[in-house]
Amino acid sequence: MTPPPPPRQRAGRNLPAAIAVGVSLVAVLAVGLLLIDWVFVLLVAVGLSLGAWEVCGAVARLGMRPARIPVVVGTALIVLVTYLSPALPTTLGSTGVMLAVIGLTMIAALVWRMPQGPDGFVRDAASSLFVIAYVPLLGSFASLMIAHPDGPERVLTFVLIVVAGDLFGYAVGLPFGKHQMSPTISPKKSWEGFAGSLVGGMLVGVICSIWLLDSRWWVGLVLGVALVLVGVCGDLVESLIKRDVGIKDMSSILPGHGGVMDRLDSLLLAAPVAWVLTTLLVPPVA
Repeated sequence: MTPPPPPRQRAGRNLPAAIAVGVSLVAVLAVGLLLIDWVFVLLVAVGLSLGAWEVCGAVARLGMRPARIPVVVGTALIVLVTYLSPALPTTLGSTGVMLAVIGLTMIAALVWRMPQGPDGFVRDAASSLFVIAYVPLLGSFASLMIAHPDGPERVLTFVLIVVAGDLFGYAVGLPFGKHQMSPTISPKKSWEGFAGSLVGGMLVGVICSIWLLDSRWWVGLVLGVALVLVGVCGDLVESLIKRDVGIKDMSSILPGHGGVMDRLDSLLLAAPVAWVLTTLLVPPVA
């Protein structure tokens, strides 16, 4: 007799596997951030490189040919060099170094495509530049945050708020969600779940602001609202990409979650906002 398939919830995921993988990822990131921050940076470099590989594969379904090798290699270098920039013999600063490596990655992607001739060059080049802007450019702001003296605490706050928004939104939306937020993009997202995400993000934001950032409680409220809002947008953006391409998940590398990009979508769009707000609102450590 064929064994029954693992139980699946209304949200279409293997819930026990999803929870186990999610908790494990957050735990590893937290340990890496608080104990050995370069471990976190390596994980980010690997994660974003895998995400860039997945997005390259996705857009290839539309007939585009992104320069996958330069994009993936450049993604890892953008993260690593940005993190190492304070120790480099340059006056560019972390932001300048990040932009320089991004620019070089774009040049490499364009040159990589040149030998294949003019047919479809604009289409293929646009797909490469889209992946670079979407994955390593947005994700590298986490490296900028960690360059601060209290960088690990800033990044952990950013990650915990976004993750809390996802978890609270799922916990509230699954049993109580009745009003669809965006039926044509993500039918399972509800306004009730969004309200839960806001509450969870603000709650975790206040806690992190006080205990991790040694800042004022209202800073946590601002971070919570802003990061949840843009995190939801990040989820919807990836849903638009997948619907355009015609796939459910970017890959199946993470049990219960799908691909790496299915976990990074909210974090990617939230990273630049987190960097801006923590830079403006959280005083630097003396």
